[in-house]
Amino acid sequence: MKTASSIFLRAGLLSLSLVATALATPCDPDYQGVTLQVATRTRPFIASALQIAAAGWEKQTCGKINILEFPVDQLYQTYLSALVAGEGKFDVITFGPFWTPDFAPYLSDMPAAMRETAAWQDILPVYRERLMMWNGRYLSQTIDGDQHILYYRLDLFANPQEQQRFKDKYGYDLAPPATWEQYYQIAEFFNRPASNLWGTAEAYRRGGEQFWYFFTHAAAYTHHPDHPGSMFFDPDTMDARINNPGWVKALEDYINGLNVAPPGALGFTSGDIHNIFAGGSVAMNFDWGDTGVNAADPKTSLIPGKVGTAMLPGSKRVWNDQTRQWDTFPEVVRVPFLAFGGWQAAVPANSSHIEAAWHFIAWLSSPAVSGEAVITPQSGINPYRQSHFDPQLWLKLFTPEEARLYLDAQLNSLNAPNVALDLRIPGHFAYTQALEVQLTRALNFEISPQEALNNVAKAWNALTVRFGRDQQRAAYRASMGLDREVK
Repeated sequence: MKTASSIFLRAGLLSLSLVATALATPCDPDYQGVTLQVATRTRPFIASALQIAAAGWEKQTCGKINILEFPVDQLYQTYLSALVAGEGKFDVITFGPFWTPDFAPYLSDMPAAMRETAAWQDILPVYRERLMMWNGRYLSQTIDGDQHILYYRLDLFANPQEQQRFKDKYGYDLAPPATWEQYYQIAEFFNRPASNLWGTAEAYRRGGEQFWYFFTHAAAYTHHPDHPGSMFFDPDTMDARINNPGWVKALEDYINGLNVAPPGALGFTSGDIHNIFAGGSVAMNFDWGDTGVNAADPKTSLIPGKVGTAMLPGSKRVWNDQTRQWDTFPEVVRVPFLAFGGWQAAVPANSSHIEAAWHFIAWLSSPAVSGEAVITPQSGINPYRQSHFDPQLWLKLFTPEEARLYLDAQLNSLNAPNVALDLRIPGHFAYTQALEVQLTRALNFEISPQEALNNVAKAWNALTVRFGRDQQRAAYRASMGLDREVK
């Protein structure tokens, strides 16, 4: 039987080295008659990047790409149903790494040849060695790097009158917030509905990336620098930790954001807040890298040249789940959160075109093709390669100051000693669905934050028992870097 690796090696490393250059002979490799069914979320994000890459790949190989788009909140069930049923309807699927544990039994292994190139070494280690592997197998290719970072209006923060008024009111200099307390004070200061300006905007709609915004708040209060891996669960017992005082404080903060957000905030998705910031309606937000790229685009943004970027706020108080008390630190503890972890592409094992599918993924993720995608507004592609941090690349979109702030915030977050990884265990979809039910109730003031999170903890513990405590514990510890990959 031919494996994907042997096929790829037969095709030769030369074709991979020519990916995205379009310098080789047409139809090299020759995929005439091959049509790949590539599944992703509805555009613009990710799907538009796939469409652009597909045009170049089709010209190079003479193959065809058919992009199938589904609402983001339907992707998991759509993929899993097809994979379990063995339908063979997809040649490439794109998804977040938190679903890899559920999809792993149905995916083909990445060809070894893809890991023998300079392009492989160019991928940042956190993606290459952590999020593209499961159970010791490389099953997916990162095509997008994701983390939450802070955005702010440079013109507002640099205004001398605003600076003086802020200092008079709060007693310290106006600057990107170092703590979540400062974040809400600054948001309160700039919250001026009569002037069509609000403090901030976050995603609150169930199914609209809601829980990742909540997780970002929680990371600052629950990801203790001395106890890695204890943010979501006790890594020794797998008992849920989502209802401790650190998580409750995070939910109180998250709800508090509604007081300084534009009207209709409960319906906001992450896509909405990209546009709200680019429209100049808020002084700050935190989001993936898309907000910065979209807000810098003079074709659609009202604030090009005014986009500031910084690391997420942190906290001097972090809940210690071992001692069951708050620990106070002399300096602010920064906890960058790798929300989502970046879109990935994989090939189902029952695809009829495994060779061509992996070749398209190599093309899509190549330094040249992805390097254009990261600076393309509405692509949804954020930096994940060393080469993506070339300042000259970003001057096509940003001013020099904007580019410096954007790249520094991204790199400093990725290299921070207390960076927090997202939840990544089997049944992720069930855990987050149970969470969002209760988050929505709390956001609508039906129940208190503590009651909501008590309900979540009960549901999470029941799910852990259902999936198997030992299996979930091993998977959780592996995903948090506490043990080797679960076998």
